[in-house]
Amino acid sequence: DIDHLNLRVQKELVEWLNWLKADIGFDGWRSDFAKGYSADVAKIYIDRSEPSFAVAEIWTSLAYGGDGKPNLNQDQHRQELVNWVDKVGGKGPATTFDFTTKGILNVAVEGELWRLRGTDGKAPGMIGWWPAKAVTFVDNHDTGSTQHMWPFPSDRVMQGYAYILTHPGTPCIFYDHFFDWGLKEEIDRLVSVRTRHGIHSESKLQIIEADADLYLAEIDGKVIVKLGPRYDVGNLIPAGFKVAAHGNDYAVW
Repeated sequence: DIDHLNLRVQKELVEWLNWLKADIGFDGWRSDFAKGYSADVAKIYIDRSEPSFAVAEIWTSLAYGGDGKPNLNQDQHRQELVNWVDKVGGKGPATTFDFTTKGILNVAVEGELWRLRGTDGKAPGMIGWWPAKAVTFVDNHDTGSTQHMWPFPSDRVMQGYAYILTHPGTPCIFYDHFFDWGLKEEIDRLVSVRTRHGIHSESKLQIIEADADLYLAEIDGKVIVKLGPRYDVGNLIPAGFKVAAHGNDYAVW
């Protein structure tokens, strides 16, 4: 174990981080298992190495009901993520992986898309509270891949990408999905829509519908995304919007 309260340990780790920046060319950090040490310690490393980007892995369990499914309200879960960023410094480069959104999205795409509208009418994950500091993802090396600890439904992965690549937050693309699953072209189309319309971490999200079989949202008044099997949504799409990407149970205008 590393004693992060030891001043020598702190000094040597900071020197190593600055060497990685100056000599190797890294400009961002990912803090693994950030629950294992305090946000105060993480703040020391970030403040003294000044990365352009830093993201923490704070993976805790969602709140579950008696039916074994996540509760609609996950405020306590996302509050923990927000608190970490607050303590490290909200004005700095620190962000966290949005495990709240990941957990809700896992279940929502299985015919429960109503979960994607929180009780306040906003996105139910960290992106609903502090999108600038939320790093969204569908799967990573722990949840998916060979470890398979908390995998996204494999036949609905593109619905996950249609969500995170059109929504606020900073989305991540999982290597396996992009290179090994044959989804490169589909994901690329969604990335190009995001880039072309300037969707960013603090884009404005307006949720139009969130029912069992339909989630429809507009982002920055420029992009509309639909998840779910319902097809009769033409009356909900404003004039002038054209389909830019589509696939199994998702479409983007």
